[in-house]
Amino acid sequence: MKTLLCISAVLGVLFGGLAMLSAPASAADTPSAGKVYEMRIYKTNPGKLEALHARFRDHTCKLFKKHGMELVGFWTPTEGDEAKDTLIYILAFPSVEAQKKAWQAFRDDPEWQKAREESEKDGAIVKQVQSKNMKPTDYSAMR
Repeated sequence: MKTLLCISAVLGVLFGGLAMLSAPASAADTPSAGKVYEMRIYKTNPGKLEALHARFRDHTCKLFKKHGMELVGFWTPTEGDEAKDTLIYILAFPSVEAQKKAWQAFRDDPEWQKAREESEKDGAIVKQVQSKNMKPTDYSAMR
């Protein structure tokens, strides 16, 4: 239940904040255009959240951009046990096909493989990943 409330809060802030920053929607930005938003929730092993932040800060974000992944935002819960072990982020892709291609290229990238290996020399960082593809509703400010 806490995760659901956290996700709802993140999405509310995200969509509300982007509404204030975004330009008027064009035809290419409509839900029917196929743009996909992927929300990912990472649960870390005990004491590994800072290592995950470092890996994103120092390597992963740069590699996401390299492979055409649009970084929408990153969040951590502000209270409860999840504040100690949870990272939530959203990526955007032009289509599901582009998403699949980008993730495969990312996983196959030797730079990512090296960064992951080095960051996990003292043990695995992430214990669970949840992923959900989303599209804006017809009444969303992100249309």
